[in-house]
Amino acid sequence: MLADALGRPLCFVVTAGQVGDVTQAPALLAGQEGAAVIADKAYDSNALRALIAQMGAEAVIPCNPTRKIIISHDAIAYRIRNRIERCFNRLKHFRRFATRYDRRTIHFLGFVHLASAMIWMT
Repeated sequence: MLADALGRPLCFVVTAGQVGDVTQAPALLAGQEGAAVIADKAYDSNALRALIAQMGAEAVIPCNPTRKIIISHDAIAYRIRNRIERCFNRLKHFRRFATRYDRRTIHFLGFVHLASAMIWMT
């Protein structure tokens, strides 16, 4: 999921449980603009950092502990990453989202869009 600076959902990609999040990052960032992309350690990859640089944005991503060459990040800017966590928390207030009652992906994604629209209206 991609969220804006106010913690409102912008874009979603539903994947299987075993798929890594970093593989879907280019699809989420396609067509987006911004001064910075803030993500957690799971998104630490050279390919994603290059994509963010092509967008003209700053990558605020802490390094994975296994990385040999440490790349510094802006720790003060990283503090606002909790807004995506707040966005997930708001979505989890909808029981249907939190428990994933829908068996079909299309139904689940439809409800995610509905819940997101409700978040944008508040």
